Amino acid sequence: MAVGAMIVAGFGFRRDASAASLRDAFDRARGDHPVSGLATAADKAGTAQFRALSAALDLPVCPVAPEALTPQATHTHSPRVAAARGTGSVAEATALAAAGPGARLLAPRMISADRMASCALAMSLPEGQTQ
Repeated sequence: MAVGAMIVAGFGFRRDASAASLRDAFDRARGDHPVSGLATAADKAGTAQFRALSAALDLPVCPVAPEALTPQATHTHSPRVAAARGTGSVAEATALAAAGPGARLLAPRMISADRMASCALAMSLPEGQTQ
């Protein structure tokens, strides 16, 4: 990984998802990447299960505003999510938005075994670098 780059784990999850669901999606997506922070839609960033994951991983949370989701180019597409959130994947869109301009997905979203949560990783560009 280039110096100055950071990796953000973005999450999409159902209201009834547990912290264990979020952790499972995270573990499936992370591989051996050193994650710097967690991101999700702003209306879910303060939920108990997301705060529990953040505390367990000792990683900061970046809430992503709804208007920041739509312009993100996602690799996967859920019609249900597109209708509700204006993006094909909340996990991918929040990871990209939180990682900043020019960020790229490391892999498409991974879904928890119970299908209640998804996680995707995005890497920011190192400071001063352009695509």
